[in-house]
Amino acid sequence: MNDKAPVSAPVEQRTIEHVPVDERHGRARDLFTVWFGSNIMLLTIITGALATTVFGLPLWAGAVAIILGNVIGGVVMALHAAQGPQMGVPQMLQTRAQFGSYGSLLVVVLVVFMYLGFFASNAVLGGQALAKVTGLPTNWSITIIGLISVVATIVGYRLIHRVTAFLSVVAGGALVVAFIWMVGVNGVPGDTWHTSGFSWAGFMATLSVAALWQIAYAPYVSDYTRYMPKDTGQRAAFWGTYAGCVLGSVLPMLLGVLVGAALPGDETLEGLSTLTRGVSTGVFAIFAIGITATNAMNLYCGALSTITVGQNLFPRWRPGAGSRAVTAIVLFVIAIIPALVSADDFLANYANFLALLLCVLIPWTAVNLVDYYLLRHGVYDIDSLFERDGGRYGKFNWIAIACYFIGIAVQIPFLSTTLFTGFAAKALGSVDISWIVGLAVICPLYYVLMRPKVSALAAQPAAA
Repeated sequence: MNDKAPVSAPVEQRTIEHVPVDERHGRARDLFTVWFGSNIMLLTIITGALATTVFGLPLWAGAVAIILGNVIGGVVMALHAAQGPQMGVPQMLQTRAQFGSYGSLLVVVLVVFMYLGFFASNAVLGGQALAKVTGLPTNWSITIIGLISVVATIVGYRLIHRVTAFLSVVAGGALVVAFIWMVGVNGVPGDTWHTSGFSWAGFMATLSVAALWQIAYAPYVSDYTRYMPKDTGQRAAFWGTYAGCVLGSVLPMLLGVLVGAALPGDETLEGLSTLTRGVSTGVFAIFAIGITATNAMNLYCGALSTITVGQNLFPRWRPGAGSRAVTAIVLFVIAIIPALVSADDFLANYANFLALLLCVLIPWTAVNLVDYYLLRHGVYDIDSLFERDGGRYGKFNWIAIACYFIGIAVQIPFLSTTLFTGFAAKALGSVDISWIVGLAVICPLYYVLMRPKVSALAAQPAAA
């Protein structure tokens, strides 16, 4: 089924097919840099600033919520990453083993929309930063940021790893300079350090946003570990990914918390520019470049997920580098149009986007992790994942599908957003614990319902 692709090829030839053991390469520390470097960008800073601007927390509470959310959410995200070296396939392809070949399509399509949402948000921020540095029109800058990401997506896996390794040093240095300049050189207003305004609703909302930042990577984190040698081990893959993503997220988010606390009435980018006066041009230029790498990751995984849908419908199709290139260009066009049309208010409902995204991701992550770690212990029939009828896993796994929708339903009463607040959230003083409820309900429910079926499947002989 798989023809060997040369590892040294400048353009990645593989897309969603299984990566043979003799083509595996890389070390666990490569996972640290790919996630550390890709997270140091403007959208991460904006997300951290929500704590002190939108949710009204004082600096200390915003910082604690940001750290806790990333530490907790990072566990879920890194558990998915550990699956890559063992299975050698993209994360969304593996979802066929839990939901069935056709049942998985709902989740995969939702994930593609998630990628496009993050791509557009990043493109807007990167374009605004580039326009501030170069003086180019914002729409031109947005397009340039997007096109650079398309090129990186077409080249593929190796280039993305190399660029993020470079950014780990350069963007990490820019982040340190920004902190030093804000606090030690320019200084921040005296009331930045105030302690009033704490609320549990704001604290839990911030914690949830930070946790989601990590969990949102779960649907594609294995895409960046699938080339790792199988003997990398789950523990090494877990810690390399966890340390890089949590540290790379917490630091820029704390910068955002500080900007929001110092200048709560300003737009976050304007506030950052004011507080880093003297080095702002360099800082913005580096963070704008960083966004192209992160968006390349979003587009790359969006292309793989879209190809997964296409291969599901046309199982004889063997997509290669050309298919990934065409898919990436199409997705770029789809994402860039709303970004250009509504650049001025595109980020206005960003917090709501994150809350709703968390609602639909939590049931999937619960099903996937319980299935992989507790039921099948990482042992899957890879050939069945590429069969139209799902092979051993069938077209539809109604248990997983039912758990997915139950998972969404049980979260709705606990949601607290500006668009909708459930009755349970109101009773809790607008504190949003929806994702905690979703995990607490679906993990044991899926385990109990699915265990007999997995036991029956394990008794059957594996496909030839």
